[in-house]
Amino acid sequence: MPKPFDISKFRKGLTKSIEGISFGFNDPTDWVSTGNYALNYLISGDFHKGVPLGKVTVFAGESGAGKSYICSGNIIKSAQEQGIFVVLIDSENALDEAWLKALNVDTSEDKLLKLNMAMIDDVAKTVSDFMTEYKTLAEEDRPKVLFVIDSLGMLLTPTDVAQFEKGDMKGDMGRKPKALTSLVRNTVNMIGSLNVGLVATNHTYASQDMFDPDDKISGGQGFIYASSIVVAMKKMKLKEDEDGNKISEVKGIRAGCKIMKTRYAKPFEGIQVKIPYETGMNPYSGLVDLCEKKSLLVREGNSLKYTTSSGDEIKQFRKAWERNEGKCLDTVMNDWENKAAADALSKDAAVSIDSLDHNINDSGDE
Repeated sequence: MPKPFDISKFRKGLTKSIEGISFGFNDPTDWVSTGNYALNYLISGDFHKGVPLGKVTVFAGESGAGKSYICSGNIIKSAQEQGIFVVLIDSENALDEAWLKALNVDTSEDKLLKLNMAMIDDVAKTVSDFMTEYKTLAEEDRPKVLFVIDSLGMLLTPTDVAQFEKGDMKGDMGRKPKALTSLVRNTVNMIGSLNVGLVATNHTYASQDMFDPDDKISGGQGFIYASSIVVAMKKMKLKEDEDGNKISEVKGIRAGCKIMKTRYAKPFEGIQVKIPYETGMNPYSGLVDLCEKKSLLVREGNSLKYTTSSGDEIKQFRKAWERNEGKCLDTVMNDWENKAAADALSKDAAVSIDSLDHNINDSGDE
């Protein structure tokens, strides 16, 4: 009689012969909010999740589109509230302590390590050395860590520096995309099975292709393939007062966010998020538009109506919805998430019944 295959012995052999291998699934267990419910939902499929640890997330857009506000502000603040240690790599030399504190980021050394570096090779070595040391810790002693790189587009290669010193301004257009791809790809392999995440910003440039007018992300396509989430951002002027009335003065920016890639929700959906200069982003910004797109809010005259899970109706003007009067938007989100959870349970139950029927039929055939 042939000897049965010993999977445990095979697993031990792989562990000894292949360094860095891990077994099983690496589904995210820790998520960090972007500070905006609608954006969280489009990225992760959940209003309260956002970006995951163990994965790479990239926010790309033109200058002033709100990338640093979301990544170096909101996401770092949310991470710190969850006890996650943040390593902030500033390649633009633009993130002042006063600005971060204004966004409620804790800049103390036990919560945030800010590094200023401009070379891709230095960033790669920093991440590699950190992860090598991190893996030596016992699993129960490993803290949750989030790397934030602001930005990938400003990182330099040795060729960039050498050419600049010679007065040659051609730039290193050949090696830089490969170096960025290598940085992200190696980081993905290092953090995949650990409670470590990477969020980065990048720049975009106008497309010259008349058949594909969307802005292009600098650094090539390679690192996009290695990223789990890519959000493209576009800047528009916000000409509204606090009550939403149209004015001629620019009071902030309206950030158009389009989900170019995500493994946790439907891609290519987008929203517009308002970021006023004086008050900052409202976490409910863009949520009314999202609920309309999903047909949760129905227009009736000049009002919007929502029917709750219990059959009650909430009918208010748009501005009242946007102000979340009576916590109306919280009601919509709670109903939506409860329905999603119930649907998931029903699906699991149906699968279990199908499996049971299949097993019974197989037993009957025997």
